[in-house]
Amino acid sequence: MAKNKLSKFADMAIYGNVFQYTFETLKEDGFPFRGKWQAYFGNDHPVVLELGCGKGEYTVGLARKYPEKNFIGIDIKGARMWTGATQALEEGLANAAFLRTRIELINHFFAENEVSEIWITFPDPQMKKTNKRLTSTRFMEQYGWMLKEKGIIHLKTDSNFLYRYTKAMVEENRIEVLFDTDDLYNSGLNENILEIHTFYEQQWLSRGLDIKYIRFICPKDHLWTEPDIEIEKDEYRSFGRDART
Repeated sequence: MAKNKLSKFADMAIYGNVFQYTFETLKEDGFPFRGKWQAYFGNDHPVVLELGCGKGEYTVGLARKYPEKNFIGIDIKGARMWTGATQALEEGLANAAFLRTRIELINHFFAENEVSEIWITFPDPQMKKTNKRLTSTRFMEQYGWMLKEKGIIHLKTDSNFLYRYTKAMVEENRIEVLFDTDDLYNSGLNENILEIHTFYEQQWLSRGLDIKYIRFICPKDHLWTEPDIEIEKDEYRSFGRDART
């Protein structure tokens, strides 16, 4: 029988691989592992984030395939995150952890130059609200501060709108692109990431939608500029949301 939300929240409260802090606690006491995540993991391996991790499939999948890196899934939805956190504990994945918070607050949890890579997997494209897009210049400034020199951003998305916006933002700011495709599974890319599918990705693929993927360097101390471009909005409706807005 599937667990209800209250039961999942009770589990999350005692899971050793889950961190849940209110903003009030952060303001008063700060976060004890900020700047010390490698001490939490007990190694000096690179720290990699997944933003909007949902059920945590990508965080868990990456942790399995890359034991030489530490992975932290971040989301505000605790009941969803329970799935990945539980799986990581059951599999003994000591290099996977989960942080329940709003992405706007991540600088409270990570210090400057502490993170090596950031994965953004199938976020809401926020077609009406530029400053809420996870690849907007607002967020890029946050990422650039916490990322190491030559830190990497990965975006996987079903949304043509978000993909085109991100490409325009990267081009406007003359950012170094490492890989770019509007059809990942027919791109010829031969990497382990192709074997990891999130819950939503599986549904997009079942609809016959192409998966877009772009990987680029996030420079430090960059003065970001928003692209001035009109982008056609996605017409299809998203699973789990009323509409793409």
